[in-house]
Amino acid sequence: MNIYLARHAEVEEKYKGCYNGQIDIDISKKGQKEAKKLADNLKNIEFDIVYSSDLKRCRQSVQYFDKKQVIFDESLREKSFGECEGLNYEEICKLKNTKYESFEQWISVLGGEDFDGFIKRVEQFFKTKILNSDRENILIMTHAGVIHTAIYLFLGKSLEESFGVSAPYSSWIKIEV
Repeated sequence: MNIYLARHAEVEEKYKGCYNGQIDIDISKKGQKEAKKLADNLKNIEFDIVYSSDLKRCRQSVQYFDKKQVIFDESLREKSFGECEGLNYEEICKLKNTKYESFEQWISVLGGEDFDGFIKRVEQFFKTKILNSDRENILIMTHAGVIHTAIYLFLGKSLEESFGVSAPYSSWIKIEV
């Protein structure tokens, strides 16, 4: 089984570099071009099924794929960052009167959805929808946090290592299971 995890395209300018979590924002004009290019780069792969986060930035990114059906699933949403959603690092440091000290400390500073609950949500999606499937090629349009969590779950890296892997807008990775 081949799982292709794609990150949504670039978001509107005011949200770039921010912890956007579950706020429902559009992709930018540049993002539209990126999404088209991403779809073009993967056009020779015959996907048996396509899943996507139900948030706008993923819906808008996956629309460029010429596929039969997309299943939108809220399990693929980014982690909620509570009151930190839509803020960048400096704004969060000011709001919370803190700075990054370690991965665990920073995750707790961000607040919102419980991090262990987020990991369990993503893991449950893969257990119930993907790993019991007989599909060969699966495309998942999602967010950086979900991609990093999948790296943690499938590639045996620590959470800190997994979240340190670069996942730019409109990028994709393939995980063979």
